[in-house]
Amino acid sequence: MANTKKIKVKTKTEQKQEQEAISLDVQLSKSEAFIEKNFKPILYCLAAIVIVVAGWFIWKNHMKNVEKEAQVAIHTSQKLFGQQQWDNALKGDGANNIGFLRVIDEYSGTKTANLAKLYAAICYANTEKYDEAIKYFEDFSPKDDQIISPAAVAALGNCYVEKGETAKGAETLIKAAKKANNDAVSPVFLVQAANLYKSLNQNDKALELYNEVKTKYFRSPLSTQVEKYIEELSK
Repeated sequence: MANTKKIKVKTKTEQKQEQEAISLDVQLSKSEAFIEKNFKPILYCLAAIVIVVAGWFIWKNHMKNVEKEAQVAIHTSQKLFGQQQWDNALKGDGANNIGFLRVIDEYSGTKTANLAKLYAAICYANTEKYDEAIKYFEDFSPKDDQIISPAAVAALGNCYVEKGETAKGAETLIKAAKKANNDAVSPVFLVQAANLYKSLNQNDKALELYNEVKTKYFRSPLSTQVEKYIEELSK
């Protein structure tokens, strides 16, 4: 008599768990691919949003007269920035729009002028003038916040990478992650820095950052995604 094998039939609960695991894996893969392919646009959009928010707070707080004058002067440039008219926002196009560069020069020392440096840096970055972008990113004085300052530092890191200064870019992204110190953006900056080190064959540094994402930012979806990199580099 031929031997017959007993086939285990999965319960509905087991089938559901398996489907959920597959679905989660697919979603994480899509998320990772999206971050890798769209990191710069995400970063610039983030910077743009928080800059607008910062501008609103400056206006609301009604700083001294020169600060209010500076905020009025920058208003049109902010609108053009939102419309992605980088050159007009940067250099101005007439009496009603003096541009970010003149705001920086004419209202030096104000919070609005400092903010204009960040706007100017992003304008230059979006027109691929990375030397000028780096200058204004470095001139910008970040504050102890978890949104604007980390985004500015990370954007600076991306500019270094675009110029071929990969190691410096990775170091700057790590600084951005430390400054942010949150589950939302810190793991994103750390994974990008790790990927850069990996491209430089500095696998020890890459592995250290992947492990930091896994242990310190375990609430982030990226903590699961980095497991394959950890396994690969630990062999």
